[in-house]
Amino acid sequence: MSSLRQNLDRRRDMSADLSSMRAGGPATVADIIDRVLDKGLVINADIAVSLASVELLSIRIRAVLASLDAAARYGLQLPAGSNLDTDAWKQAVVLKENCPQCGKRSAQDELLSDGCPWCGWVSAKAKRLVPAA
Repeated sequence: MSSLRQNLDRRRDMSADLSSMRAGGPATVADIIDRVLDKGLVINADIAVSLASVELLSIRIRAVLASLDAAARYGLQLPAGSNLDTDAWKQAVVLKENCPQCGKRSAQDELLSDGCPWCGWVSAKAKRLVPAA
């Protein structure tokens, strides 16, 4: 019963987090999908049907919904036969960081050496690497 209460508390916390994401306004469907794919969503369910202390039926459900980036970040195990040599997977395992100016995610190495490709922000390290004209 305590695990059910903990799950309900987590669900309430996530709901409050999602509704407060847009600076006081309600969260849109796009905000919710972006948040779920970025953080990942795991569903664990164990169902047992017993009669006179004899388990008649047992069902275990394990489901994960996450982007390739989140799967790589958390080290999720992919189904057997998954091809990890694809360009998409190689891009997903690259360390990414949020730009301090615009907040969009880019490769960490690119942010530090070249700057943000989205807004043009340049890191202190990149400024040092550029020769003075």
